[in-house]
Amino acid sequence: LDRTETAVNNLNPAFAKKFIIDYHFEEVQKLKFALFDQDKSSTQLYEHDFLGEFSCTLGTIVSSKKITRTLLLGNGKPAGKGMITIAAQELSDNRVITLSMAGRKLDKKDLFGKSDPFLEFHKPGDDGKWMLVHRTEVIKYTLDPVWKPFTVPLVSLCDGDMEKLIKVVCYDYDSDGGHDFIGEFQTSVARLCEAQDASPLELECINPKKQKKKKNYKNSGIIIVKSCKVSIDFSFLDYILGGCQLMFTVGIDFTASNGNPQEPSSLHYINPLGTNEYLSAIWAVGQIIQDYDSDKMFPALGFGAQLPPDWKVSHEFAINFNPRNPFCSGVEGIVQAYSACLPHIRFYGPTNFSPIINHVARFAAQATQQETASQYFILLIITDGVISDMDETRHAVVQASKLPMSIIIVGVGNADFAAMEFLDGDSRVLHSYTGEEAVRDIVQFVPFRNFRNVPKETLAKAVLAELPQQVVQYFKHQNLPP
Repeated sequence: LDRTETAVNNLNPAFAKKFIIDYHFEEVQKLKFALFDQDKSSTQLYEHDFLGEFSCTLGTIVSSKKITRTLLLGNGKPAGKGMITIAAQELSDNRVITLSMAGRKLDKKDLFGKSDPFLEFHKPGDDGKWMLVHRTEVIKYTLDPVWKPFTVPLVSLCDGDMEKLIKVVCYDYDSDGGHDFIGEFQTSVARLCEAQDASPLELECINPKKQKKKKNYKNSGIIIVKSCKVSIDFSFLDYILGGCQLMFTVGIDFTASNGNPQEPSSLHYINPLGTNEYLSAIWAVGQIIQDYDSDKMFPALGFGAQLPPDWKVSHEFAINFNPRNPFCSGVEGIVQAYSACLPHIRFYGPTNFSPIINHVARFAAQATQQETASQYFILLIITDGVISDMDETRHAVVQASKLPMSIIIVGVGNADFAAMEFLDGDSRVLHSYTGEEAVRDIVQFVPFRNFRNVPKETLAKAVLAELPQQVVQYFKHQNLPP
């Protein structure tokens, strides 16, 4: 990717060079940092002495904001006492500006009535010409308009430079498109920010032609900046860098429709390569999310099976058979617990989703008492078929949509997944049986069969694509900054 400067004669160097990397949450982005002692002026690395290296994912760095690790030799052993520290920050300018504008005594342009004024905001383009950035709505029949407040990215309005001149033009709207020019002025965001709720900023709207002609011309009206606020529109990365942990839970379908796990036709049959569609889904999603959880302890729950010793049906049991501590260590731990529990349970039914959704929702509800953006829960449900408790599941999803939680459903096998598509509120808002609407869309459904013959990274991308915006949307809705 890139190389730092050389720190001369120094065993504790701080490198000034920064590496700029595009970040994609839904991908595993592996990085390796290698240190060398510069001996010659050669650009070839083998001419210099290797001092150790460290590999990790970008997700690991981002979720910790700053990490310090031991430098290793090629054989994985420590390279002396050497340590490396890596820190990350997000570069995108995520400031937005919210403006509330009004006008007073604007020129009358229509013979019989008043004007229908609107404003246009322009910034200088690279070619020196003015470029339109924003247009307000039209206010009909008035010389004293009050426009609705609007919000635009600061980068759009002034390229993020608060001192840059911008031009504001006022027109009188005509339905034939030949809008009449009322007047204009130039200003900067820094100047607009002087406006406070108590003391609005007043700027004269000037028509240069009239100004030339009339000796006693004052202006063509006043444009009032009632308020101007520059704020930060927080991104997913801001929340992660702020210490938000993604809490990952897996729910696995052990209903009889999956088939007997001893037989190759079963969806739970572990093939000679040691995988099946359940395991593939756990790996694909888990290996990305585990970078964002500091203790990497994940509850793994099963549903739709009869359990020893009394063979009662359960719809939320710990697959490690330890109800007090259903946590597995890392994605490997989930995979081990899953393989180990298969011979000890009897596949049964029905396919009830609501107990597991409500189980995770209870923890998500506890997290809301902290009133900080510190935890967000992700439930991965892997299932082979039709939901039996659709009304209860819809109700559970609608209630969960108020909590810091998202649900990912991966459908394995070749069943009819119409009901799952219905829960995934991409096309219409989900309603509970009581008629209550979901506050936001928190379900992402993906049929595994669409991904059978593609690299496993593609499944992770499809499954996790909507997650960052769901996290941001929740915390914004709660007015919680990172």
